[in-house]
Amino acid sequence: MSAPRHFLSLLDFSGEELTALLDRAQAMKATHRAGTAQPLLARRTLAMVFEKASTRTRVSFEAGMAQLGGQALFLSPRDTQLGRGEPVEDTARVLSRMVDIVMIRADAHAMVENFAAHSRVPVINGLTDLLHPCQLLADVMTYQEHRGSIHGRTVAWLGDGNNVCRSFVNAAARFGFALRVATPAGYAPPLDGLAEAELTLTDDPDEAVHGADLVVTDVWASMGQEADAGRRLADLADYQVNAARMRRAAGDALFMHCLPAHRGEEVSAEVIDGPQSVVWDEAENRLHAQKALLATLLGA
Repeated sequence: MSAPRHFLSLLDFSGEELTALLDRAQAMKATHRAGTAQPLLARRTLAMVFEKASTRTRVSFEAGMAQLGGQALFLSPRDTQLGRGEPVEDTARVLSRMVDIVMIRADAHAMVENFAAHSRVPVINGLTDLLHPCQLLADVMTYQEHRGSIHGRTVAWLGDGNNVCRSFVNAAARFGFALRVATPAGYAPPLDGLAEAELTLTDDPDEAVHGADLVVTDVWASMGQEADAGRRLADLADYQVNAARMRRAAGDALFMHCLPAHRGEEVSAEVIDGPQSVVWDEAENRLHAQKALLATLLGA
């Protein structure tokens, strides 16, 4: 049996492959909106393993499998032996003999890598502490819908250099855009294991957004960081995306956020609910980009 292909990082695909995948996602979206059935994954089963709670990841993968004629199984630690100490390797060996593909939303990236190393079927990273590649598929797809190719454009990231930010670094390398990351001291993304990209790191958020085609942020305290929330909010208070910041960006700049958002913290209500915001298209495109990913990994 040949080794399965996994999607743990954007770097698992070439730029050409990612572009083709997003073209396929766009076609799938149009077909879905036209009301045409797409039973590409009939009789196929996706196992969804969740260590972290989710709205968009769970619904998009579950609905995506249903729209493609397959089934999705939701598995939380309390529903499986993983929560009772079964080794990840053993769970991988068993699950991958029963299902066709696995998506994992995990605390530690090493867990997903370990699972994939012992799986007989493709494994998708639905989010880890290190990366969130599925979110970037939706983000680039959304930009392309509104403004055409992102190649050669400039993207500004403000706030915490978290897992989504690190995936933006990989996306910059694969899709050929310039990325400016503005963080306070101690919040810059570690760059080990990431692709070489046209990347600028700064502590000046106004410098980062100047002339940018896309401005992106995320919550300042993610799941698991609640105990640290007060300090993080104080450290990041000067990095809010607000109307004044958006005026420094290009005149037709877009705003994105992977959600959930905290209005009044990392982004003002005026921006996220305003005309430059495409967050709702971005959220919907998780569904279509992931359908294309599922079909591609399963050879459908």
